[in-house]
Amino acid sequence: MPFAVRPQFDWRLRSRSLALGPRTLVMGILNATPDSFSESTRPNATIITPTEEQSRVLPVLRAILAARPEAILSIDTYHADTARLAIEAGAEIVNDVSGFLWDEAMAATCASLNCGVVLMHTRGRPQQWRTLPALAPTEVLPLVLRELRARSEAALATGVHRDAIVLDPGFGFGKAFDENFPLLAQFDRLHSLGFPLLAGLSRKGFLRRTSQQEDQPLPEPMRALQDATTAANTAAILAGAHILRVHDVCPAREAAAIADRILTAVATSTQPPKPLS
Repeated sequence: MPFAVRPQFDWRLRSRSLALGPRTLVMGILNATPDSFSESTRPNATIITPTEEQSRVLPVLRAILAARPEAILSIDTYHADTARLAIEAGAEIVNDVSGFLWDEAMAATCASLNCGVVLMHTRGRPQQWRTLPALAPTEVLPLVLRELRARSEAALATGVHRDAIVLDPGFGFGKAFDENFPLLAQFDRLHSLGFPLLAGLSRKGFLRRTSQQEDQPLPEPMRALQDATTAANTAAILAGAHILRVHDVCPAREAAAIADRILTAVATSTQPPKPLS
């Protein structure tokens, strides 16, 4: 995987914009589900209603903005009603793990709200992940490229502004264990889609399986995956990720600081030499 020259964008949100490219941005996860370690979209997760989802996340969102009005918040939902209420309450971004596939009203809702959006690639539904046919290493990236291109084109056709879109290849979402490594190894090729890129590698199951020693039990889950997550995050940044979505913000910021300096050095070293005077 070569080091990427990270393209630069201005990400248009609901009320402001963010410069993407000069440095890696870190998006911290605040989980409002009863199971604070895994997402509600884990395999075989119980589907919750929009009403239940809103009762969990909207009070938290409002409390954060009351304490820190300058905070930039993203609502992680595939329900259009939840997205609308969250943006009206002050969130700036809708992060839809289905890429606008699971609620037919989501694309038009985000277009009308003029918010930032993250379109993620998901293969199938969580209840199907354990039974999906396996992908060959050569099949993973073409599938993700093809389907993310389709999702971004559909969003644009519905009225979502190009500058509002960030793409996420969806590590672990319908990709079983080793299927994630070809995606990470070729992450730089996702730049061909022409959008900023987000990498959500934090605490993913394929990292746990890879880092576990056969003759040793894993230590406490969150601590066990922190180093593995840092390694994966660093690889993603060096391949050109603009944003990391993480549970543990401090180690992600430290990894980003080092990886960003490497990318700066790469950009500097590839410039033509100045003639001697």
